[in-house]
Amino acid sequence: MTTEINALGLSCPQPVLKTKQAVEQTHPAQLTVRVDNEAAVENVSRFLGTRGYDTAASGQGDDFTIKAVFTQSSADTREKTKKTGSALDVAGVNAPDIPQKILVFIATDRMGFGDDELGKKLMISFINTLGEMGDDLWRLVFVNNGVKLTITDSPVLQILTEYEKKGLSILVCGTCLSHFDLLEAKQVGQTTNMLDIVTAMQLSQKVIQL
Repeated sequence: MTTEINALGLSCPQPVLKTKQAVEQTHPAQLTVRVDNEAAVENVSRFLGTRGYDTAASGQGDDFTIKAVFTQSSADTREKTKKTGSALDVAGVNAPDIPQKILVFIATDRMGFGDDELGKKLMISFINTLGEMGDDLWRLVFVNNGVKLTITDSPVLQILTEYEKKGLSILVCGTCLSHFDLLEAKQVGQTTNMLDIVTAMQLSQKVIQL
């Protein structure tokens, strides 16, 4: 029997939360989730993947269907997640493995107020200098206008790509990308949802907000 979840019209992170609730309460072997945007498709599919499901998505416009089947070969994944009970498993991180780390929360593509061009130059300089934090820098989170720093023509795309290759985790708000119609333009980082972001902030030792 297939569990059906209707998440049409729900804003982030409700599609993931509804799916998470169904998986944890009933552990269905098969389920179908309907969502109305591509960011939700990515978030729900990624979550189900961490819980041992193979997923396939279809649809377009504002009606997508995600079909998921639990595979026996992924049973260990589900058991591990049940034991940790951490929403951050959605983002691919197990809470017990996290040392004291700094999360930088970026909600704009410029720094400060007064002169926009100066603000953009300062932000470029800031991101290029973040590497000086070394291993203390754990995660970058981009939301609102900050997601524009992760797209094709971003002036900091190269350095962000280098950071990611070195192991820095970068989360990019899917709702924000969709709002600016930039989902396909994103070139770096993992498209994510507010559940991942809130949990990451909770588990980080320090949050720097811009």
